[in-house]
Amino acid sequence: MDPGFTAEQDEIRRTLRELLHKRCGPAELRAALDTPAGHDPALWAALAEQLGLPGLALPEAYGGVGCLRTDLALAAEETGRALAPSPLLATSVLVAPLILALGTDAQRAGLLPRIADGTLTAALAVPASALAAALALTGPGGGDWSGGGRAGGVQARRSGDGWRLYGEAAQVLDGHSAGLLLVAAHTGGFVRSRTLLFLVRGDAAGVVRTRQTALDATRPQARVQLRDVAAELLGSEEADVPEALAEAGDFTAAFLACEAVGTAGRALEQTVEYLGQREQFGRPIGSFQAVQHRLADVYVQVQAARSAAYYAAWAAGGEGAGGEAAGHPDGEGRHDGDGRGAGRRERVGGLALAQALEALRRAAAEGVQLHGGIGFTWEHQAHLYFKRAAGDELLFGPVHRLRAHAAERAGLFARTEVTV
Repeated sequence: MDPGFTAEQDEIRRTLRELLHKRCGPAELRAALDTPAGHDPALWAALAEQLGLPGLALPEAYGGVGCLRTDLALAAEETGRALAPSPLLATSVLVAPLILALGTDAQRAGLLPRIADGTLTAALAVPASALAAALALTGPGGGDWSGGGRAGGVQARRSGDGWRLYGEAAQVLDGHSAGLLLVAAHTGGFVRSRTLLFLVRGDAAGVVRTRQTALDATRPQARVQLRDVAAELLGSEEADVPEALAEAGDFTAAFLACEAVGTAGRALEQTVEYLGQREQFGRPIGSFQAVQHRLADVYVQVQAARSAAYYAAWAAGGEGAGGEAAGHPDGEGRHDGDGRGAGRRERVGGLALAQALEALRRAAAEGVQLHGGIGFTWEHQAHLYFKRAAGDELLFGPVHRLRAHAAERAGLFARTEVTV
């Protein structure tokens, strides 16, 4: 692993930071959260037109930039610094890789160019509180989370040459505004049930979407009800959906880890700035040794999490064990024409995410406390960092389950039979 950034990666991060500094300050952020979409469409258009961010990790054959997935994950550190609300996570991180991996030629050609240019947003719909399990971050990801063939979740049945879906999914990221829904549904009844993915237009007849009140307003969520809705199967019935979701989950975790360390780093910076200005007993609060020790502990934890996040981004980009790039059998680190042929590699995203979320929670909590009374007010930014930490842990964790699943997958605590 080369620990340095390429000139291209540095340029992406620098340009993105400058754009977000101009277009996503505290006032713009709060205004965006109050819009029906929960984000600023003009900022999303600028990210697509000026940086190509939605299609950064998509192949050039589908209108993307053709960069490594590592580059997109590293860019997340800048969006995390600004707490930028956008459909990037839902569209480009959760949905686009699944379409690229499982979709037919026609589906990829019809959807990915519109995702790459920012004109189409998408959302992954799974049952409430099952997102981490679906992505194989906190469980085996076999498919029981989607209803198990019983009542609950979303069920699919054949209807002529197509499919019909019925059921409900909640806590769907950007589900209220997405133009495309990628729905995980059970099919085949109880005995032969299995989970498949289906494409549903956001404005299709029978789709009822309601924006939910979320702890973290910078990650808008929705309840999606499907009332006998026409759907298109993604790929074929033979697709290995659990494996594709696990692969997407590892990259999602790496992306979120980079985003979390960006948020934690900015929270720490703001706290240090404030403690250098606020005086007590005739001297800045930051000059007291006890305060410096607390800040030093946070700094060390954030830096350790940043190292783990960078490694996870590097590994998720396909440059890890085995020497083959994900989706690139030639190992060159670029997408091939159809996005298939991934080599096996280590998955470390979950562990990096656990460390990053822990660091973010610590940095946000210390920020609230060290800001004193102003840190508890609605007008200050401190509570937004704290809510991001808590919200991400509720959606993709918690931390102890991320680590427990990683340990179980690695066989660290293998069961042994004791004979009496």
